[in-house]
Amino acid sequence: MMRSLGLALGLGVAVMGAAQAKTLVYCSEGSPENFQPAINTTGTSFDAARPVYNRLTEFKRGTTEVVPGLAQSWDIADGGKTITFHLRKGVKFHANKIFTPTRDFDADDVLFSFNRQWKPDNPYYKVSGGKYDYFSDMDMPNLLASIEKTDAYTVVFHLKSPNVAILANLAMDFAAISSAEYADFLLKKGTPEVLDQVPLGTGAFYFVSYQKDAVIRYKKNPDYFGEKALVDDLVYAITPDATARYAKLKAGECHINAYPRPADLAEMQKDASLKVMSASGLNVAYWAFNAQKPPFDKKDVRQALAMAIDRDAIVKDVYLGAAEKASTLIPRTMWAFDKDIPQVAYDPAKAKQMLAAAGVKTPFDIDLWYMPVSRPYNPNGKRIGEMMQADLAKIGVNAKLQTYEWGEYRKRVANGEDTTAQYGWTGDNGDPDNFFFLRGCPGGKPGDSNPTKWCNKEFDDLLVKARVTSDQGERVKLYKRMQEIEHDEAPELLLVHSTVYEAMRANVVGFKQSPLGTQIFEGVDLK
Repeated sequence: MMRSLGLALGLGVAVMGAAQAKTLVYCSEGSPENFQPAINTTGTSFDAARPVYNRLTEFKRGTTEVVPGLAQSWDIADGGKTITFHLRKGVKFHANKIFTPTRDFDADDVLFSFNRQWKPDNPYYKVSGGKYDYFSDMDMPNLLASIEKTDAYTVVFHLKSPNVAILANLAMDFAAISSAEYADFLLKKGTPEVLDQVPLGTGAFYFVSYQKDAVIRYKKNPDYFGEKALVDDLVYAITPDATARYAKLKAGECHINAYPRPADLAEMQKDASLKVMSASGLNVAYWAFNAQKPPFDKKDVRQALAMAIDRDAIVKDVYLGAAEKASTLIPRTMWAFDKDIPQVAYDPAKAKQMLAAAGVKTPFDIDLWYMPVSRPYNPNGKRIGEMMQADLAKIGVNAKLQTYEWGEYRKRVANGEDTTAQYGWTGDNGDPDNFFFLRGCPGGKPGDSNPTKWCNKEFDDLLVKARVTSDQGERVKLYKRMQEIEHDEAPELLLVHSTVYEAMRANVVGFKQSPLGTQIFEGVDLK
């Protein structure tokens, strides 16, 4: 208790002194697993690393528009199979207590950052566990033929086949560029893992310190080439409890509150010292069935369980109406959305009949894992789990609620240890591929990002074809067929697409909500 109180008081002083020091305090919802985007898969860890790094391409702040980053321009040739990136000159890497760079950013840093994730003979390939889920999920190992530098500021990507999403994919966090010189320095010291825990990049802020479960500190990078940081210090006050985050916001102990509870929004909107921003979420929440485990390998069983859940009640109770029931993985705001896919009906009587017809005798026991963290698409996993549990009991299904710490939860779901589990997704790049890959099975095996462990060859073939088809009209046809297949096969119950809210102090200016659910603080100021 005393340590938490001391942290709160310390942050209060920082905020009150903001007129002098310009300190922006962000109440984040959790502790990062590390500070290396290449090995991350969670928004919490990406948000913690993002102030430090840049990528070859970037998303224009507040949009999904791809703009130049560390690459100031690029040329596409050979029918989309060759992309030549012309790198920005004069970009400075940060320094820290143990390392000062001797050169600017160049092509060697690009080669290191991608080869670490791609080449087993790279000395960093196995550092920090050697798992590069996003690199694999974006199909980079199969897509890349080679990456070469033709001079210090030119890098050429040779692809095995065209991929219409590649420039957007390279703007994602996993493609962050690290310092090859810093990596070499740490390798020679015998401490390569420090690269992933003490980050050093080219971003708008440089990393200062991290106290687990308490605080992360950054400072403004005066040499930044892009949109400047307008505050001198950036502080992440790690506050997992939504009620505590709101209390800190009201008290002025933080300026921006991640993932406010829907139940608090009305009160926040009435408070003149606060302001609330909202936008349609590029997201989806779902209840995944492990199709590798009987009886969930039968689509009739999956369909029956889906019909047992009253999603209207969940939207009303948990989201307070700030969400719409999902009929497909992608929300209606995306250009590939198929409006003709019907909603799953709430029909407990039919659900019971279908279970009986499928040979499932009730009472029937299942596990129902619920998310332990708040997300815009799932603000209260436990409450949703309790409501689902009550619905399932009505058809003779006994659902045992359980959860784990978020990192452990994700690992266990990726390993297929659950029978059913809540999960969700916020889009990374605005392309439909970034949602449909969640049901992909590269090489015929379900990826870690596919918690349903469901595989369908036609779906996978269409997924691959849509990546190499440049005509958007043709891509729409492919994605519509994929939505039909998924609706029929029911590897999950699609729950909702939510409205995303951000709460902040009224004196915060310049903050732009991202449709990708990311937190970006360059260009943000305090009046």
